[in-house]
Amino acid sequence: MAFSNNHTLISRGTRLVGDLHFSGDLQLEGQIEGNIFAEASKDAKLVIADTGLIKGEIHVPVVVVNGRVEGNIHAAKHLELAKKAWVTGTVHYNVIEIVNGAKINGSLVNTNAADKSTTQDPVKSPEPTKLQGLSNS
Repeated sequence: MAFSNNHTLISRGTRLVGDLHFSGDLQLEGQIEGNIFAEASKDAKLVIADTGLIKGEIHVPVVVVNGRVEGNIHAAKHLELAKKAWVTGTVHYNVIEIVNGAKINGSLVNTNAADKSTTQDPVKSPEPTKLQGLSNS
């Protein structure tokens, strides 16, 4: 996957308040309080370092999280949740990698499955299995 030569770094100790629109690669080591957008047709990539914090929505094709996100993530192409990732919100993904140690407090939504469910007949899910109590007799 080829990425643009546009590289942006928001370093530790930097706090940005407001929405951010970018192209290319964005490396976040600081904090953003606002939404982050990249055009879905572009090969944009957001990398959130272990010191990074985002309070807002993310709409970026490729996202790597090793820090904290408090908001929904929309990753049109690929999402990686690294060891120190901590996400609170709904995660919309096409392809996802979750490393042991990552934390998610919310829902996972596969965008491919959502697209297919609107074009295919719904499948009935089986009845849940009922467990009976165990006894020692």
